[in-house]
Amino acid sequence: MAFKDSAEVTRYIGGIFETAFADPEIGPKLVDTGLVVAFDFTEPAAVVVIDMANKSVREGFDGGPAATATMSMTADTGNAYWQGKVNLPLAMAKKKIRVEGNVASLLKLAPLGKKLYPGYIDRLKSDGRDDLLV
Repeated sequence: MAFKDSAEVTRYIGGIFETAFADPEIGPKLVDTGLVVAFDFTEPAAVVVIDMANKSVREGFDGGPAATATMSMTADTGNAYWQGKVNLPLAMAKKKIRVEGNVASLLKLAPLGKKLYPGYIDRLKSDGRDDLLV
């Protein structure tokens, strides 16, 4: 199964970061990166921009600072990634995930990203979205 629309992609993928910003351990570490990361999804089309320094999540490229890096992938790949089921270097090598901009900056997020997987999975389960679990 897949996300129904761009609002759902933003709700779940963006929600990972909204929850993380409130976490006393992870939130400050995300803010300290100062990154602006854009996730450009297809199937369905959606752009979710995370502005770490300002603790904000927005839909679309407009309305805030430019992205430091942009990760492009299908929404299904993004969903699997945030459940810990996608190996980022392998996915990049296979062109399942394309990264533009400051790739090195994204490496700062890798250790933090792993701490976000359980919250994402919990949110899917609590919303009854077992169809999105991989």
